[in-house]
Amino acid sequence: MLARWELSFYLLVSLGFHFYSFYEVYKASREHEEQLDQEFDLETGTLFGGLKKDRTDFEWSFWMEWGRQRLGWLLLGHLTVSQMANQIARKQRPWILMAYGMWACWCVLGTPGTAMIFLHTIISFCVAQFRSLFLSWLCSLLLLSTLRLQGVEEVKRGWYQTEHEYYLLQFTLTVRCLCYTSFSLELCWQRPPAGGRLSSLPWMVAYVFYYPVFHNGPVLSFPAFVGQMRQPGPCSLKVSLAVLARGLGHLFCWWCLAELMVHLMYMHALCGSAPLLGAVSPWTLGGLALAQVLFFYVKYLMLFGVPALLMRLDGLTPPPLPRCVSTMFSFTGMWRYFDVGLHDFLIRYVYIPVGGSQHGLLGTLVSTAMTFAFVSYWHGGYDYLWCWAALNWLGVTVENGVRRLVETPRVQDSLVQFLSPRARRRVHAALASCATSMLILSNLVFLGGSHVGKIYWDRIFVQGWPWVTLSVLGFLYCYSHVGIAWAQTYSTN
Repeated sequence: MLARWELSFYLLVSLGFHFYSFYEVYKASREHEEQLDQEFDLETGTLFGGLKKDRTDFEWSFWMEWGRQRLGWLLLGHLTVSQMANQIARKQRPWILMAYGMWACWCVLGTPGTAMIFLHTIISFCVAQFRSLFLSWLCSLLLLSTLRLQGVEEVKRGWYQTEHEYYLLQFTLTVRCLCYTSFSLELCWQRPPAGGRLSSLPWMVAYVFYYPVFHNGPVLSFPAFVGQMRQPGPCSLKVSLAVLARGLGHLFCWWCLAELMVHLMYMHALCGSAPLLGAVSPWTLGGLALAQVLFFYVKYLMLFGVPALLMRLDGLTPPPLPRCVSTMFSFTGMWRYFDVGLHDFLIRYVYIPVGGSQHGLLGTLVSTAMTFAFVSYWHGGYDYLWCWAALNWLGVTVENGVRRLVETPRVQDSLVQFLSPRARRRVHAALASCATSMLILSNLVFLGGSHVGKIYWDRIFVQGWPWVTLSVLGFLYCYSHVGIAWAQTYSTN
């Protein structure tokens, strides 16, 4: 719709802002390296010429350490067992993988942790037999709430020698909650005579203990898992090897990029130091925001990419990997395309059952609020998460309101009459730049806490008014044009 030169200009400005702001973050990292090292104990790296590494991103350090220790070997074992089962006992493959998943769980979480996960599964299965949506949701929420009870936490900590083992159990129980919730609600929607083997306990256990997604996702619904497991086995060995080689190549590139980012830019340590975050230049501040959200994207390409590769080799279709956050220009798009499995879970099991958009404006507002309330509680229910959920609820609500207004015949006719297609595209990008600024702010609250979001709000929108604010919106205007063009191509393909 736009002229090629104009879109190319927006793309060049976007790329230029990325690279220059990252350069400013790199300079700030080198300038304050000694101070950050004293405060956050930067790790002396062996890669990239001995540059020190910012290891303050807990999630990346946690999963990389576990991957090197045991999880990598256990996932490799799953791949071997799955391929052997496909060749020797294809019809029994679900049960062989179930047994392997339970054994792998025991290897890393021990007997108490495995028993805890199995107990949650059995309780959820028993409650599901009542075929009551209310009781199933109540059971899931109560089981989820036990993860935050101090007395229960102390008991679970006593099972392990390190905090990392305890956190692995907590993360696993949190993700498995979505699995037994999916099973329970699907059973509630089935007529009793039609339950059959689909609702049997063995299938539920096979679903819960499927190892590639066991500890961290991504989320696959129970009907999708069972339906795909019942299909003919995975592709031939030659095709599987090609898929494996291509997938490992992608994973290696993503890992190198993530490690390069934490060696060159100490974005997490800088954002963790309030005095430094309040003192750096506006260019560095913008670069830190971009670096944090892009690192989050690359990190989940890795964390979801590994299980997605194993799922493909098992003959399953994983949820699509996250879409690049630099092409996101709306709250709705961020939720729809970043964690697709979680989005599908929320729509299928929370938003639509509560009422969705079928009960007018008030019903939509309530359904959206309930969805984000569950997301916040599932992530931990901390104060900053409620703030993040509220920002996202407000963003999605405003976007849907504007979309409904623009789709009314009177407004549509006025836009067509007074604005050319290119002018409408520019108005869309201008509105999207405002949404993108709030989207980035909400993501910074999620990644760094409410205090980080407040510093950004004060420095960009209060102290920085008008020049810093308008400059940021101008750059985001260029981003939005690129994102809209990308979305059109993405939807076409």
